[in-house]
Amino acid sequence: MATPTLIDRFLLDQVIAAAVASPRHRRNHNFHSSDSDAAHRLLNAIEPGSYVPPHRHLDPAKDETMLLLRGRLGVVFFAEDGQVSAQALLEAGGECCGVNIPYGVFHSVLACTPGTVFFEAKAGPWAPLSEAERAPWAPGENDAGAAAYHASLSALFATR
Repeated sequence: MATPTLIDRFLLDQVIAAAVASPRHRRNHNFHSSDSDAAHRLLNAIEPGSYVPPHRHLDPAKDETMLLLRGRLGVVFFAEDGQVSAQALLEAGGECCGVNIPYGVFHSVLACTPGTVFFEAKAGPWAPLSEAERAPWAPGENDAGAAAYHASLSALFATR
């Protein structure tokens, strides 16, 4: 029988330290046991400067729900042509602390403060993004122009 896992300060500090040490400046801590599980529940720690390329999930079961536990997270939504259609600033304990992103919506997230952690829930199983789920108008994570594109997204939250 599995034992309960407390989501406490110690666990949040551990996942943040792992994100800081990661070359991608983000790290997740899964509560589901396998990528093939029907439900995925995880902590996602992300540091400023980590670029999550805009993407969408085309499977109707793949809505994503995010609840901020620490820090501040910028969420950017895009129209099909790549224009920013909306943005939201999530803040742990703030006026807006979470978001549900329906399948099919292009989106990206970025940390606005060090030590940002959110809880994420979505349907499994995990599968790599298909070409149709990647934003054709945005650079990939390691592409030329990724840093400049990420900086333009970060600028959306600079005055907040």
